[in-house]
Amino acid sequence: MSAPSNPALASAKLIDPQALMSIRSLELRARAVVEGFWSGMHRSPYHGFSVEFTEYRQYTPGDDPRYLDWKVYARSDRYMIKKYEDETNLRVHLLADLSRSMDYGSKGFTKATYAATLAATLAYFLHLQGDAVGLLTFDEKVREYLPARHRVGHLRQLMLALEKPAAGRGTDLIAPIERITSLIRKRGLVALISDFLAPLDRLERNLLTLAAGGQELTVFHIVDPAELNLGLELPAMFEDVESARTLYIDPAAARDAYMKKFAAHTEALRATCRKLGVTYQQLSTAEPLEIALFEFLQQRMRRGRLFRRTGSMGTGGRS
Repeated sequence: MSAPSNPALASAKLIDPQALMSIRSLELRARAVVEGFWSGMHRSPYHGFSVEFTEYRQYTPGDDPRYLDWKVYARSDRYMIKKYEDETNLRVHLLADLSRSMDYGSKGFTKATYAATLAATLAYFLHLQGDAVGLLTFDEKVREYLPARHRVGHLRQLMLALEKPAAGRGTDLIAPIERITSLIRKRGLVALISDFLAPLDRLERNLLTLAAGGQELTVFHIVDPAELNLGLELPAMFEDVESARTLYIDPAAARDAYMKKFAAHTEALRATCRKLGVTYQQLSTAEPLEIALFEFLQQRMRRGRLFRRTGSMGTGGRS
């Protein structure tokens, strides 16, 4: 595992993904990443973020003093007012790929496990922010949809949906985008989490339709380290998990052609995102998830919305 290049993460104690995935509970994994991330940011001289959780805002003359939070005052010596649901201004939908191609992994866990943990981490963080989070899971068709909400019990529902194993064989990137486009009416953010091992010919048009509806788009491209360089040593027979075809592969003979094809596919995805102004992030499953969270926050800040945090990382939601 390489050291993070960003100085804001250099002093943070990042969790090795293999150790993280050994935690059975998805929610505990997400909590470990978020709390570890904020702990590292607290120790770093490169904070970059505001220091209060969006459940609270600074007291100003004219505010009703009945809503002062005296526990926060005791901890921070600052007068803070509890915020309410109508002050939340971000609605996020996470689109998570659970197709069979995601069921591959060379690090002791699969891309599906890593992607589910990423989605859970984002959901946990955004829930703490007071934001409404929804989820749509898919393979060759849409599997499950939970609308964006922020209420007691909703986060647990999200976690349970993400814990379901990869089921369908194929990957259809278009169906979930068309479905979410038809379902959401309010502006917000849509994060698409996938290995994108599917044709990209119709992706641009569908992402454009979603963006035209006022949605901000983020793409997380999940890859296994072995996929980046065809990390196989000996010739062997392999089964394509989506088509069930059996293939003989000699890595030495196939590596150059594979690398060119993989690079071309990745560049096509990057180019589509660049053209549409979509935030693109490729994530190797060997990378600590704190890096993904940090980059996500950096992108959000560049687009004008500051994230804040609290010293208390409680999980209580508002109904």
